[in-house]
Amino acid sequence: AGLVYYGLFALQHRGQESAGIAVSKGDSINLKKQMGLVGDIFSPEDFSELKGRIAVGHVRYATAGGRTIENAQPLLNTFKLGPLALVHNGQLVNYEPLREMLEDSGSTFNSSSDTEVILKLIARSYKTGLEKALINTMQLIKGSYALCLLTNDSLIGIRDPNGIRPLILGKLPETDGKKGGYILASESCAIDSVNGEVIRDILPGEIIIINNEGIKSLSIPQSIKKQTCVFEYVYFARPDSVIDGIPIQEA
Repeated sequence: AGLVYYGLFALQHRGQESAGIAVSKGDSINLKKQMGLVGDIFSPEDFSELKGRIAVGHVRYATAGGRTIENAQPLLNTFKLGPLALVHNGQLVNYEPLREMLEDSGSTFNSSSDTEVILKLIARSYKTGLEKALINTMQLIKGSYALCLLTNDSLIGIRDPNGIRPLILGKLPETDGKKGGYILASESCAIDSVNGEVIRDILPGEIIIINNEGIKSLSIPQSIKKQTCVFEYVYFARPDSVIDGIPIQEA
């Protein structure tokens, strides 16, 4: 959680409305989220509560859904096969028909955010196995999305088939002789903030699953055309970040 905190601090420019961190201990996921800025929300006492081996965090800038704590991320739900926490950067264009379809089949919603639709879609086909559930969901949702998911034992990153929103994979340094773990972030500046090393950008349409077995990469069987959003380069991203090989300062 401490590493995620520093990463979110480096990404505070991407959203100042709310922030949250979810951490997996292996058998359960703990979550803290609140309206406000990262530095105001989290205190040293929180990190004694948020203990675990895997974590995801988010700073929110409202797109679909209003400025309420229900829409703050990560979104956490517990399903038959275990808990899932999800963070999402982007916006779905077919969010309303998908929500209607889910409500018609008995799903209930706690938020007005399009992110919850993604979480419910994954849960709906979770019994077929996590990988299949992720691929099925990607084939249904349309729009811009970079996702990070947390299960009891895995960290998962997903980038939409056009790579509209950025997602970058990095490696953490060794500490006390222990091998460093992996980090996924919207911008390279978050990886730099925890002394990590950038490995590569997640490819458009790629799913990355990180767990005890290492890193597994999957891609969805549909047409992929890279179309990174120009807003990333002129508005969202920090000048010292590098996205898809292009330094923001140069762009």
